[in-house]
Amino acid sequence: MIRPLSDRVLVEPQEAQTKTASGIYIPDSAQEKPQQGKVIAAGPGKQDEPMEVKEGDVVLYGKYAGTEVTFEDKKYLIVKQSDILAIL
Repeated sequence: MIRPLSDRVLVEPQEAQTKTASGIYIPDSAQEKPQQGKVIAAGPGKQDEPMEVKEGDVVLYGKYAGTEVTFEDKKYLIVKQSDILAIL
């Protein structure tokens, strides 16, 4: 498993919506990048900045935040704690 270092967090992004509330299917080219995901692992934090998120939290993060990583055919995102906007 991937173990983030310092103030980094490993997030599993939610799937992008493929259908609108009214039932219209959205093509892949028009789908927006998800901004919500589940925390899979969190680093130990920095000496002067403790980690506020923990494993299992559902978080909102910036649209272009983090680095995409593929591990065992699953896509993950590694983001800094400061790029996380809210815990849901």
